[in-house]
Amino acid sequence: MENNKIDTIGYHYVVEVTGADSNILSDANLIRDIFLDAAKKAKMDVRASYFFKFSSQGVSSMIIISERHISIHTWPENQYAALDVYTCGESDPEQAVYYIIEKLKAKFSHISEIKRGIFDDDNTYTHMFLSWDEKIKKD
Repeated sequence: MENNKIDTIGYHYVVEVTGADSNILSDANLIRDIFLDAAKKAKMDVRASYFFKFSSQGVSSMIIISERHISIHTWPENQYAALDVYTCGESDPEQAVYYIIEKLKAKFSHISEIKRGIFDDDNTYTHMFLSWDEKIKKD
């Protein structure tokens, strides 16, 4: 990295959550609590938050952290949620991802990790992509 360049590396987790508890996915207050706990466990500094409950069902939520953001959009009728965790710095984003998946009582998740902000030889920025599935084992 050149001396005049600020480190731009960040990790963006894009998660498809399947088989989650519909009651949790419908509850903006509960999702707020889950997000705030996840941020704390992952050593993230929360700056702002917004949680919106749609009149029919579903929640869209975001917390802004010093390190970037955590967001979710839910479809309780399908037991599905789209979760994003994007961080840079010293936090532990995987800790937040797995905590949220557990608290949503998901049966399955597809996780993609994108390493973003990689400065390339041609003076452009690029990213690298890694993806895996997690079948959640229930006792």
